[in-house]
Amino acid sequence: MVKTPTPDHAKTSVQLTHPERIYWPDDGVSKQDLVDYYALAFERMAPFVVDRPLALLRCPDGIKGPRFFQKHAWKGINPHIEEIADPQDKDGEKLLRIRDLDGLAALVQSAALEIHPWGTTTAHWEKPDMIIMDLDPGEDVAWSAVIAGAQDIRDRFSAMGLASYVKTSGGKGLHVVAPLTPKAEWPDVKKAAEAIAGGMSADSPEKYLSVATKAKRTGHIFVDYLRNGRGNTAVAPYSTRARPGAAISMPLAWEELTEETGPASFTVKNAASRLQQGAANPWADFFEAARPLKS
Repeated sequence: MVKTPTPDHAKTSVQLTHPERIYWPDDGVSKQDLVDYYALAFERMAPFVVDRPLALLRCPDGIKGPRFFQKHAWKGINPHIEEIADPQDKDGEKLLRIRDLDGLAALVQSAALEIHPWGTTTAHWEKPDMIIMDLDPGEDVAWSAVIAGAQDIRDRFSAMGLASYVKTSGGKGLHVVAPLTPKAEWPDVKKAAEAIAGGMSADSPEKYLSVATKAKRTGHIFVDYLRNGRGNTAVAPYSTRARPGAAISMPLAWEELTEETGPASFTVKNAASRLQQGAANPWADFFEAARPLKS
């Protein structure tokens, strides 16, 4: 599956049980294939998943079996997946964190087929380091309209003095993400995201919704700003999705965002060429581009 040799610095000490177990049966993607893919992706993925509270979609029998969305530990959890206390709920159930590639491999061993981090690290729990806008198109929405929505968000971030980065969701839509200097707290970041979504809906009500009303979804794009509250999550850059096709939420350069690049174009099977040493990394300067959120 992933044929590129794993570099020495990307080896894991986690022993997989049943590495041949197939997680995506129609695509033939196994547990070993997923670890091999993440070994290639880890250097780019690490800043977005390491030292962050995580929520996980676990599918022990693969994507066609039962699935569990978990943010707390389970019986027999691998020791490379750390349990950590939420500072605002020190007596509550522990949250989950990984620190390295071994932690990521332990998630694969645990059948975590989607990784959903908080938009902050455990170094600054109350101060997010990104704003995440999720474009979720309803039925009959053209891909070109989703691209136009992402470009609209980019312009709105720019007007706020913020850089922005785009990635496929691995599902139907796109995520546009702005890096933040971690100074503003959760309520202010969520309010800023809500203002963007509300502005788009007010300016173009025939295109966008900022409230997830199912009856009105057809023909509209839901601009989901709710990823930006404390404890809310969005799928990580480079994470797989537990859907047919073994698609990845893939970071893109803005110029790559064309009608030929669909929301699920990048998969475990075809990602290696983007992740080889020396290949362009469109999000390489993500955190260097961070700016404070203005009041």
